[in-house]
Amino acid sequence: MQKLFAKSIKYSWAIIIGVLLVSVFFFFKMKENTRMETNLDKYMPQNHPAFVYSNKAEKWFDIKDGIIIAIENKNGIYNPKTLQIIKDLSKKLMKMHEIDKNDVTSLYTADDIVGTEGGMDVRRFYKRVPKSEKKLEDLKNSVRHNAMVYGMLVDSTETVAVVVARIGDNVFSQDFYKRILDLSHKYEDKENKIYVAGRPIVEGTLALLGPADMKLMVPIVLVVIFLVLFLTLRSIKSTIATLLVVFFSTLWTFGLMATVNIPIYAVSTMIPVMLIAIGVAYGIHLYHHLSLYIVENQNADKDAAIIDMLMQMWRPVSMAAVTTAVGFISLLTSQVYPIKYFGLFTAFGVTMAMFLSLFFIPAFIHVTGLPKVKRKINAEANSGKDELAYKFTDGVLKHSTFTIIATAAIVALSIYGMTKVWINSSFLDKFEKNSQIVKTDAFINDHFGGTSTINVILDGKEKDTFKKPEVLKLVNKMQYDVVKNVPIVGNAFSLVDFLDQINMVMHADSAKYFKIPDKQNLIAQYLLLYEMSGDPENLTKVVDYNYQKLNVTFQLKSDDSKATKSALAAIEKYKKDFEKLGIKINYAGSGYKALVFTDLILEGQIMSLVMSVFIVFILLLLMFRNLKVSIIGTIPILITAVISFGIMGWLDIPLNSTTALLSSIAVGIGIDYAIHFIERYRINSKLGDKLSASKLTMSESGKAILFNAIVVIAGFLVLLFSVFPPNRELGFLVSVNMFTSFLGTLTIMFLLLYKSNVYYEKNKGAKK
Repeated sequence: MQKLFAKSIKYSWAIIIGVLLVSVFFFFKMKENTRMETNLDKYMPQNHPAFVYSNKAEKWFDIKDGIIIAIENKNGIYNPKTLQIIKDLSKKLMKMHEIDKNDVTSLYTADDIVGTEGGMDVRRFYKRVPKSEKKLEDLKNSVRHNAMVYGMLVDSTETVAVVVARIGDNVFSQDFYKRILDLSHKYEDKENKIYVAGRPIVEGTLALLGPADMKLMVPIVLVVIFLVLFLTLRSIKSTIATLLVVFFSTLWTFGLMATVNIPIYAVSTMIPVMLIAIGVAYGIHLYHHLSLYIVENQNADKDAAIIDMLMQMWRPVSMAAVTTAVGFISLLTSQVYPIKYFGLFTAFGVTMAMFLSLFFIPAFIHVTGLPKVKRKINAEANSGKDELAYKFTDGVLKHSTFTIIATAAIVALSIYGMTKVWINSSFLDKFEKNSQIVKTDAFINDHFGGTSTINVILDGKEKDTFKKPEVLKLVNKMQYDVVKNVPIVGNAFSLVDFLDQINMVMHADSAKYFKIPDKQNLIAQYLLLYEMSGDPENLTKVVDYNYQKLNVTFQLKSDDSKATKSALAAIEKYKKDFEKLGIKINYAGSGYKALVFTDLILEGQIMSLVMSVFIVFILLLLMFRNLKVSIIGTIPILITAVISFGIMGWLDIPLNSTTALLSSIAVGIGIDYAIHFIERYRINSKLGDKLSASKLTMSESGKAILFNAIVVIAGFLVLLFSVFPPNRELGFLVSVNMFTSFLGTLTIMFLLLYKSNVYYEKNKGAKK
């Protein structure tokens, strides 16, 4: 290694130029190919059985997510101006190349089923905007008598109407998002207020706020870290070199993502904060050792000082980076793409920060000169610091029983808190509660069935299953029961709604006939009549050609997992009843896929935690070659993980695609403290008795661990400035984790090392 480092110093300028050239390459790759992933379906593994089936069902019934534009007029929507807005918006949306004209639904485009002398007619509610009071009143009555429109496209207060534009996959873009918003708000005036919601709008807002959030946080974390570094290193040159390392490693990480065509997800915006907070630690360790060498060797030769720094520090720096990378690499066990890629590319960035610290920083020092440090050591100051460390050591040993009992109590409370942890699939919860998109979504949920959907796919064994009265009546009963008894479910829609409406209009609009006919032949006739009179494509969205598969859509007023599970639980009660009729229940649509998404988050979280702890344990075993030490070293991170999940439970912080990163981050960074402490304890154990070795270790390693924790905590606390609540929660939790891990290392782990007599087992004569 010494020859390698000596040779690298000779090529300092080549290394610096090489780093700059690679950075330029990655910069242009970023500029050329960086994109924000806005399709939330792309967050999920498409080969998962639930997603495979859902994707098939979406093709069968043309299931698409919709953009919902609500028009509110507090004086009522039945006036020429508001009705004209509904018409104009509908027509404009139908002309957009991203939207099929048949996928725009509003009061202007919807079908009104009416009875006639000859049977039944299906017509538009209006083509020309009605102007007279009589025509406006007729329109109002028509809507009130159509259950497929009243409460669905016009709310019960008759002050709000919606225009729904369903869009297909891979058509949504930031340009389209902007055009939708511009178009919608163009029609806003003093009387008519416009609200825009729906999953595509959530996607667009995420894509807009994600990069803006990163632009906000990166300067803040740079300022914070710069101040901490300068106060520590007392050198502008050293501070700049260390910051350049994390700047280049971050640039290379995003450049590599762009090169291999991996998009930026919402969670990816935290990578710069992670790399800056973590990567500076390597430079700090290098410069700290270099400063000590210069103090002890007042006439130090520049090359000799650099080589000594590298020879003494490459091993601990490398081990710290490897263990941190392992924590992130363990996230590859997750099937959730944002988490998987976050782990992979953050691990890459950490590794690059390590290599740049070991090669770029020495080259920088060789070119710019050694940092200026005070040549004399303040003996009294050092003595005071040692005395504090010694007192802390004595205090921990003196109160060891209390420390162990207190830790056990905290762990017990945390384990109970873990039972309260829940998984949240909501994408809306990524935004502030008072943000415009959340308020808009709440407004539409208050007036209509809900902006989130679950599609229940009923699969029969034989043709014409869903023309049978007993089957359709059971579907009707399920819809009514779920909507009535599950508060979060606002509405349901399927083939039975067509038949209820047709049966009523065929009996002179008598309300007592708003039900499923008792005879299969009559049902078949009604359906044939509708196909001939209306738009047959409307039926293809609720039933297949052979009437063997049925799509029932439930609208939910929330998109979180609790809401979805409550709806599914009510639906599942009908599973046996349908099975008796030879029908299977399956699920599809974005709402259901989001629920499966939560299960994958939990599964990935457990797997990544187990994997990271196992690999770290093996690394400790390889490094220290002592089973007892390896077990002791993993205890602080296990305690930290339990406490962190306990805090989540007690504070009602859900597990989501962002907070799922918690345990792996904590393990990857937190284990560094244990490694540094154990290594120094092992070395000091050769110098004397346990107490002396303990005090010396606490004085040397304890101080370094404290400072390292302060740097990392300061970096992660910057996430509190994020516009996304989950990011803030993660910043808080990781900061708490770092403090817990730091404190656990200097108390519980130290006590275990001390009480277990490790490194003194073979030394019978050692004082204890």
